[in-house]
Amino acid sequence: MPKNNLELISVIIPAYKQESTILKDLENIKSNLDQIKYDYEILVVVDGKIDKTYELAKKLESAKIKILAYEKNHGKGYAVRYGMARAKGDLVAFIDSGMDINPNGIRMMIEHLIWYQADVIVGSKRHPASKVIYPFRRKIYSMLYQMLIWVLFGLKVKDTQVGLKLFRRAVLEDVLPRLLVKRYAFDIELLAVARYLGYGKIYEAPVELDLSFPSSIKLTSVVNMLLDTLAVFYRLRILSYYSNKNKRRWVYDPDLDYRVNVG
Repeated sequence: MPKNNLELISVIIPAYKQESTILKDLENIKSNLDQIKYDYEILVVVDGKIDKTYELAKKLESAKIKILAYEKNHGKGYAVRYGMARAKGDLVAFIDSGMDINPNGIRMMIEHLIWYQADVIVGSKRHPASKVIYPFRRKIYSMLYQMLIWVLFGLKVKDTQVGLKLFRRAVLEDVLPRLLVKRYAFDIELLAVARYLGYGKIYEAPVELDLSFPSSIKLTSVVNMLLDTLAVFYRLRILSYYSNKNKRRWVYDPDLDYRVNVG
């Protein structure tokens, strides 16, 4: 059995306009984390004080739950990075708010990471053990996009877009200062750069996911996703922007407060 020395698990929850679900989200996630054998912290990042998400989440703030927020919306990628930069855990996960992902998957991902001695574990709709309610049209869009990801980045996973992922702290400390994407292709940039830097032990774990609700994805979002993805490819393969020799070009964002030397 693989050994582990884990003391703390950090779970980041990006939240944007989630006043209708945030309390149930936090209660459900905390209930699942209470059942793991490791200590944990939950960091909720309210991506813009636009509705009552922040005020409602603050009602559950505790020693285990920290509520973070800023005034303007910056995008999911920014919110996740904001939380990751402040996480203290040996492992750092993020899970989307909104009640569509079963947080029980966090426990399974921890087990997968320990067993495979992985660098990164991604929740996957296409894992054979996943339980997914998924409209046919969205399935087609997802498959086409994933084919593009295979071609551009060679990531050997079948799904990169589920909002549930788990990382070793060392991976994030190496990768986070190099990232630029704040919104649409954050997951891809994070995984592609991790692989580029030699963190090749990226494996999939099953998820329970309900995407039966009407999609709010607009054509402009799809276009922006593709543009961001191509920009990541250009920086990675053409500019070599993410390499160590370009360390002084990486963008340091004091708001994110990266815990590494990027000077």
